[in-house]
Amino acid sequence: MVWKFLNSGENTGKFNMNLDVQLANEFNDSQVIFRVYRWKPYCISLGANQNFDEINIDKAKLNNIDIVKRPTGGRAILHSEELTYSVIYPIDYNTSAHDLYNQINLALKKGLISYNSLLSKIELEHQQPDFKQFYKEDKSAICFAVSAKSEINFNNKKLVGSAQRKLGRVILQHGSILSGDYHLKIADFLNLDEDRRIEIKNEIINSTIDLKSILNEEIDYSKLINSLKQGFEEHFKIGFQNDIKETVEI
Repeated sequence: MVWKFLNSGENTGKFNMNLDVQLANEFNDSQVIFRVYRWKPYCISLGANQNFDEINIDKAKLNNIDIVKRPTGGRAILHSEELTYSVIYPIDYNTSAHDLYNQINLALKKGLISYNSLLSKIELEHQQPDFKQFYKEDKSAICFAVSAKSEINFNNKKLVGSAQRKLGRVILQHGSILSGDYHLKIADFLNLDEDRRIEIKNEIINSTIDLKSILNEEIDYSKLINSLKQGFEEHFKIGFQNDIKETVEI
């Protein structure tokens, strides 16, 4: 299996989601793609089955925030001060979707610890929440309101949120590595009354954490990207080959 790496830099929400789907559709069953990217402008992404009417679209536009649908499930995320990753992995008989989800998060964990040893307290969530009950609550509109099994936590707070979907003969997994606290503003763009927005924002504060808050310093994204590459190489015992050109047409 050939592993390829792509750093596609900062792009719009539409570009980022279209590129993930394009890479999945143009898959090669003998290769895996690990991609990292950021968002410019900031963007709210909705899960594939989520309705746009949960978001105050006019307010998002006034704040120069894009809105886009993800090809994966889950709920709303405000992509801002973060590094986002995606993995395109061909389906085979030796790898289940659940196992791959766990293995990717273990590779991310190794990379994050390589970035800074203070992150050695990172743990993978062991419990799966009752999503049927969770989706009945207002806060279910927000992805980072709860940690799913195998997601990355720090001191029992969610640091990395991920989602996964089978697309044809590949698995697409992508997720957000929180690097600052701007994501907390997602509550401001929900179509709820002010008291409920404040309540939900406090819940997110209590359930999430970001790299800047943990390390008390600005994040060096170049170093973080290199550390994640190293984490993947060490965990999967591979070397990235034939890096993909950054100028991919959509």
